[in-house]
Amino acid sequence: MSMHIDARPGEIAERIVLVGDPYRAKHIAENYLDNAVLVNDKRAAFCYTGTYEGIRVSVMAVGMGNPSMLIYATELFRDYGVKIAVRAGTSGGYVPGMKKFDIVLAQATSTTSGINDNRFNGYFAPIADFGLLCKANEIAKQLGLRTYTGNVVCNDRIYRDENYKSKMWQQYGILASEMEGTALYTAAAEFGAKALMTIGIILNITVDEEGVEHFDDAPDNEPVRTVDDLIKLALLTAVNAE
Repeated sequence: MSMHIDARPGEIAERIVLVGDPYRAKHIAENYLDNAVLVNDKRAAFCYTGTYEGIRVSVMAVGMGNPSMLIYATELFRDYGVKIAVRAGTSGGYVPGMKKFDIVLAQATSTTSGINDNRFNGYFAPIADFGLLCKANEIAKQLGLRTYTGNVVCNDRIYRDENYKSKMWQQYGILASEMEGTALYTAAAEFGAKALMTIGIILNITVDEEGVEHFDDAPDNEPVRTVDDLIKLALLTAVNAE
């Protein structure tokens, strides 16, 4: 056991899919995993371990925001020997024309977070594992998913005012705004693990002339895509990674 996870040694697989919502973890376990067993429910951070396509894999809820992700990712990598972590999350997109559950493969994370301040003699750039990124891109094409690959911004605030410089992120090619990537990629680097974020777009972010952000529901894809397309991509990436 670790401070925040009650699973016993060996109960969490070396390959894991991370989600924010505990009921999304439950949905994945009940609908995708064979022989799923609940191995942690402390603080409602539900973690299930089973198999997918014959490969042992876990799925765990880690909450929202960098601090929560950093706690769980650290303990999973450090204390439970997790080697491969794929996040299946949702976010708002900056690219005009993005539709619901278009998928962003987060190659790197810019951030407004201070979790890495004063840890380095410079600025650390949190990035995805290249092998996982390539594997997810390959699988997404096989599934017929529309993907965007590049940089995202990892924010500590979800609700922002006119003082937040959204136009700059968009101008510099940022694809989406999310809240956990910097912590996930930093923890993976620290403990020698591999990590990737697969992000389903659910909102479009636009910025008015005063610099204020507006969140609007993304239009449906045709054919309609759902969170289950994101889940399949994350699971297939996790179990097929080398």
